[in-house]
Amino acid sequence: MSSLRNAINRRAHKERAQPQVRKKFGLLEKHKDYVERAKAYHKKEETIRRLKEKAAFRNPDEFYFKMVKARMVDGAHKLESQANKYTPQELMLMKTQDLGYILQKMQSEKNKIQKLTAMLHSLDNQPSTRHVYFAEDREEAKEIQSRSLGGRMLPASDDIPERIKRKTAASYRELEARRSRVSELEKIYMDMAMKKELQKKDESANYVRMKLSVLRPNQYSSGGQSESAERHG
Repeated sequence: MSSLRNAINRRAHKERAQPQVRKKFGLLEKHKDYVERAKAYHKKEETIRRLKEKAAFRNPDEFYFKMVKARMVDGAHKLESQANKYTPQELMLMKTQDLGYILQKMQSEKNKIQKLTAMLHSLDNQPSTRHVYFAEDREEAKEIQSRSLGGRMLPASDDIPERIKRKTAASYRELEARRSRVSELEKIYMDMAMKKELQKKDESANYVRMKLSVLRPNQYSSGGQSESAERHG
């Protein structure tokens, strides 16, 4: 009976649409839409309740340092700029450490390049497996040649398996990549070293200016004291 009941064509029940007079309000809200809207509403309501509770139990004497290090910008708290967080000496030390790290990486890449180059050089200069035969006359040479052709003696390069060839090609690609990386590291190292030297020169010039500014008022004061002593004398 169940199979006969399923065989009968049934009417497809469609969801009720929005009446014509209420078309201006958009689509008719279904139960699943109401459930989602209700969940969102209650979630916002719970958030507001928690914030009110937190504000009610707030300690008026509460203090933490971000209260004085932050400013209100467009209704949001933002920390002040920390551009001058480090002293010039600390910045110089950090740049020195960066230079040391780049130099260490450059030396490591160069060592790897040397190992790869030595390995590929040994692979390229492998001794040939072909034998050299010495014949007394032309007849013997022809006999040796026919014998070698009959044995199908192949050159050494054709005896290399395809897997080894692929590994060798990958090693050459790695070698080129490491060489380009070393050249980039050398450029970065030179730029950073130049910036460091320029910063040293600026600091020394500022130091000289500061010393001169300190010495000039003393000279003026000593000159004034000598003049006054002469007048009294």
